[in-house]
Amino acid sequence: VPNVGERRLLAIVDGDRLRRVLKRMLDESEFLSPFGIRALSRAHNDQPFRFSWGGQTYEVGYAPAESDSNLFGGNSNWRGPIWMPVNYLLVEALHKFHHYYGDDFKVECPSGSGRWLSLLEVADELAGRLAKLFLRGGDGARPVFGESALEQHDPLFRDLILFYEYFDGDNGRGVGASHQTGWTGVVAKLIHPHRPPHPDHIASSGERD
Repeated sequence: VPNVGERRLLAIVDGDRLRRVLKRMLDESEFLSPFGIRALSRAHNDQPFRFSWGGQTYEVGYAPAESDSNLFGGNSNWRGPIWMPVNYLLVEALHKFHHYYGDDFKVECPSGSGRWLSLLEVADELAGRLAKLFLRGGDGARPVFGESALEQHDPLFRDLILFYEYFDGDNGRGVGASHQTGWTGVVAKLIHPHRPPHPDHIASSGERD
């Protein structure tokens, strides 16, 4: 497999499988939202997954924000929202795959857009979407605060950023506990990422991984 320098890759997926995974992950009608990667494909909004057993039918549908079930306490939801720790790991994984495959390995992002990016550029795209959760848009509003007029407009609150547990998969509104700095705070590393040296620098300096 072509790679950059003398690096080796230990991974569950090879390049072909990675392309197939990313085609779904970077599809805006499925996992890719304006604010990161959803926990469940949006396709299940219209086509819930159903499983029948013992005379009963169980269903998993897309729920972008608060849980629509009392399972597991009902206060967390893995059926559609954006979770920062998972997204952070995805960005890190893309960095590592790029470190091996280099700039010539490109995928369409978003899928179907005709825009082809390296894995490092895809990682930057995801990091930028995650950062948008907390940044003011063209209308002056921060997606994380949703429709809260107090937090959006009051000068005493509008710059007090809360690190929510997870985020609405469609509009980015903060959901769940608002003090999850321990994991949502990793967005700071995505805003100011630490990148590995460019392969050209490694080749010229004689450095090795």
